[in-house]
Formats: sequence, C-alpha cells, structure tokens
Amino acid sequence: MAGRLVGEFPDPNFRTIRGPVNPMDKSTVVSILPKSISEKKPTIQPGLFEIEAGSYEKPSLLVVGPSSWWKQLEENQPLLEIPTGSVQIGDSIIKDYCNGLLGCNMGDAMPGLFFIPGEITLIHLLKDHKKLLDNARENQKRWFTALIKIADSLWARSMGNPLAVPDDSRMAARELGFKDKPWIKDIQLAELIPCKACGAMRNPVYPICQTCKVVIDEVKAKELNLRFAS
Repeated sequence: MAGRLVGEFPDPNFRTIRGPVNPMDKSTVVSILPKSISEKKPTIQPGLFEIEAGSYEKPSLLVVGPSSWWKQLEENQPLLEIPTGSVQIGDSIIKDYCNGLLGCNMGDAMPGLFFIPGEITLIHLLKDHKKLLDNARENQKRWFTALIKIADSLWARSMGNPLAVPDDSRMAARELGFKDKPWIKDIQLAELIPCKACGAMRNPVYPICQTCKVVIDEVKAKELNLRFAS
C-alpha cells in the first residue's frame, strides 16, 4: 500500500465500520477480586473493558458482547471485518489479565475471575452458578496465600525494604486477615532512611540498624524488650 501525504484524506476503503451486531451474543464476566480491572485491547473494537472491584458476597458483573478486528486482503480493497464472539472476548479478558501475575498459575491459584455465556444478573448468579462462585473463591484464596508467602520471602531477603513487597501481596494479607505482617503497612510510613551510625539505608520501623547493629532508637528498643546475645 502506497504511503499517503501529511494532511491527505484517508482512503475510504480502510475505514473500520462495524457491521450489524448480534444482540443475543452476550457473556458475563464475574469478579470477586477486591480491586478494579481495566483491560484495553487496541486491536479490536470495542476494546476497553472495565470491571469494578467485587467480593464473594457482592460479585462485580460485566456484560460483554462481540468485538471485531479487521484484516486487509488485497491492496485498494475494503478491510474485511472479523467478528469475535462474546465467549472468546470474556475468556480473553480473564486470561490476558491473569497471565503473568505473580503467584498465579492460571489453574487453582488465580484471581477470582470467570465468565458465563449469556447475560445474567446477580440473583441468577447466586442461584444457578454458586459452584462457580465457590470455586473462584477457593482459587483466589490459594493465590492470596501464595502472594503472602512470596512477600514474606521478599521482605526477609531485602532486609525489610517495603518497596520489595508487591501491592497485590498487601491486598492479599488484608483480605485473609494477616494484619500483623510488618510489610502490610503503607510504604510511605516505612520508607528507608540513612542510618546515623553507618549511613546504610534502614527501615525506621525497627530500632536497630540491620547493617551495623547499632541501636538507633533506645526508647523503642526498651519497649520491645529486646535482648542481645553476648
């Protein structure tokens, strides 16, 4: 295809105009993930899918229809529209979001997301698809557990660096009730500061420098009743 000059009107053969859409082709994406999702697929139209945060008690529902992409067969010929059904769209939204997430195995440990062919309501979901909802909750719990274990390891290996802990791990700890985790606190409250004795970066939450072992905050050390090996 020959290139066009700047300011030249686009070739009308290459306009992406959708044909009639089947109004019955709908699927429902269900989310019990306690965070909102925005999936953007620039190669299809429509290609922006936003799912609100949900929970097991109040799942979030997104009804999707078919989308289309266009293929060029021959030069100077109109683009060919390739429709993609709602079932494929729903499956793609979930897989594209979950694939590659830390701790997600795309099987029995993954975010609580699934889709159901057809347009359903919350009442319909709780009445006729409760097994899918229960299975999503168990999968999400296993994913949350994996995220917490990963965060514990990263926290220990980084000597308490809050930047090493992913936000999803903090979300998982809050959802499963692990409020005593030292890394669950706000990053801003646990930013690293230089040690007054050696200059190494240290976590101000702890009274002792992990590098030079100097007691920086004697008051906090006494409150914690710390004992040191001789």
